Amino acid sequence: MKSAGFARAGSQRWLQVAVNRCAERIDGPICDAVGISRRPLTWRSPLAAAGFREYRDMAALRQLGIVRLPVEPLSAFWPPRGPVWDALATTEAERLILVEAKANVPEAASPKSKASPASLKLIQRSLRRVQRAIAPKSECDWSGVFYQYANRLAYLYLLREINGLPAELVFVYFINAIDVGGPATGSEWNAVTTLTHAALGLRTHPMLQHVHHVVVDVEDLRNAV
Repeated sequence: MKSAGFARAGSQRWLQVAVNRCAERIDGPICDAVGISRRPLTWRSPLAAAGFREYRDMAALRQLGIVRLPVEPLSAFWPPRGPVWDALATTEAERLILVEAKANVPEAASPKSKASPASLKLIQRSLRRVQRAIAPKSECDWSGVFYQYANRLAYLYLLREINGLPAELVFVYFINAIDVGGPATGSEWNAVTTLTHAALGLRTHPMLQHVHHVVVDVEDLRNAV
């Protein structure tokens, strides 16, 4: 199973394999979900040539061609050492694709924020701001319940709603990742998404049209390793 350079197991491994060895297997589902007719995507990370590096903060935005945010800077919205993006891509129409990948259900049950008190204050302020905007009836603490999902939504809000950038948030769910005991069907991931949205109080908001959930079968990737 082990292949030089690739991560040993799980979503990190299979995302690296997909992006670098058989991008068509992941480009198709993402383009279909986002509504992009012209493909392929241009992947900015994780690239083998860059040591499969993953990016965060402004380093991630620079990979997407963003030198500065035009309305509100990242530093005013989120403290340093924010979310690390599993993958980043752009489209021919200059849409920005930010990817979070999962290969088993426990990965989705992320723990609460472990930020320092000063950083947590800014995080909670921004999460409440997003929560009031897109889930006004939600009463839970987004820094504690499904925190990773919530902070990805917050970044999308910063990019799309505040700064007017054409960003798309994509959750890639791998099935048949037997190396980590992952789900065998997309319906299992659908249940996880339904539970997550219920816990966060998400119902309908225009921004959620730019949050996508796609399923990629590891069986289609194994021969590319």
